Amino acid sequence: MSIKQIGVFFLVIGVCFFAGCFPGVREEITQFSSLKKLNYRKHPLFIDNLDFQGLTASIDYSLEYFKKVPLERKYHYGKEIYTAAHMIASLEIFKAFLEKEPSIKALNAFIKSNFIVYEAAGNEEGDVLFTGYFEPTYEGSLKKSNAYPYPVYSRPDDLLEIDLSAFSDQFKGHKRLMARVNDSKNRVVPYYSRKQINFLEDFHTRSVPIVWVKSRIDRFFLEIQGSGKIVLDQGDVLRVHYASSNGNAYRSIGRYLIRKNEILKENMSMQAIRTWLEQHPERMDEVLHHNESFVFFQKEQGGPYGSLGVEVTALRSIATDSRLFPKGALCFMQAQLPDKKNSPPLKVWEQASFFVLNQDTGGALKGPARADLFCGNGDYAEFTAGHMNKYGKLFFLVLKPDQG
Repeated sequence: MSIKQIGVFFLVIGVCFFAGCFPGVREEITQFSSLKKLNYRKHPLFIDNLDFQGLTASIDYSLEYFKKVPLERKYHYGKEIYTAAHMIASLEIFKAFLEKEPSIKALNAFIKSNFIVYEAAGNEEGDVLFTGYFEPTYEGSLKKSNAYPYPVYSRPDDLLEIDLSAFSDQFKGHKRLMARVNDSKNRVVPYYSRKQINFLEDFHTRSVPIVWVKSRIDRFFLEIQGSGKIVLDQGDVLRVHYASSNGNAYRSIGRYLIRKNEILKENMSMQAIRTWLEQHPERMDEVLHHNESFVFFQKEQGGPYGSLGVEVTALRSIATDSRLFPKGALCFMQAQLPDKKNSPPLKVWEQASFFVLNQDTGGALKGPARADLFCGNGDYAEFTAGHMNKYGKLFFLVLKPDQG
């Protein structure tokens, strides 16, 4: 969601994330079986319904990442392995071909001749659930006031990140723990929960606020998205990005509201949650504190950034489970998008296919049947991210070894 979201970034996972209706996935899927190599006869028809807009820039961001890592670093495409040097060649050759403004026929012939195509394993039917995230814009101030009472916190001074693998090989691959030292007993304990942070009157002494916003709801959704723009009261724009989290378990408030029969499952969306919270301020603590996770931010120029440390591009960057799919890779997705010609887009969604780059990841993205599309900023992006919950197909492309 990086949008820098996360070393363990929290992405908005659309309707299905809120509702808890994740697709069934075969348990045996691993890094070596997450991608299936396709015979060219089973290739999808490669058509970019977005007319390649923004694709070259997104490719350049992946190239920026690959050129910072060792050229011999390995990337798994199922059972095959390619180096960072080969990934660079793949993207550069594809980018150079795009400059010819190819026809659909020429594009498909080029891919058939020069690239290997892999399909994401997906769920039991081979489908991938696509959801969306975006960069929100909220109003704020650098000073606390009655109009801007809610702090967006920086990383706390007393927040510890514990890498258990440093203590024993048996902990390799385990999630890092976020903790603090209990002063009274000098013991390491879990870091404060969302409820505790909200009720600690001196928390600002541990975590200096970097900006103040009008609404707790705005701050909560800023955390979910992982980054955003804050339009300051004096007219400047401040960009904030994910810095860390308290390490407490993320729990969906959308799922909680469905369980409490407050919002129907079929009506669930990010927008529906916001409306409910605005209409029930007396239950704000109950609902928001259900999610014990809390995100801390930092100021940054540019962005938003994905987990690769490079900018993500609207409708060209996706987030996937980084344990299963190659970072920075060129991909092709088939799903649905709202019709931009309708404003607001309402429920008009159309079949779409377009190239994307795998430039982000997220703690909520688990398995081969999940992908999150970065939708950009603005009204269209907000609507798409808030309502996207579409099954489709995801493919990964890499240059044939003899073409490098």
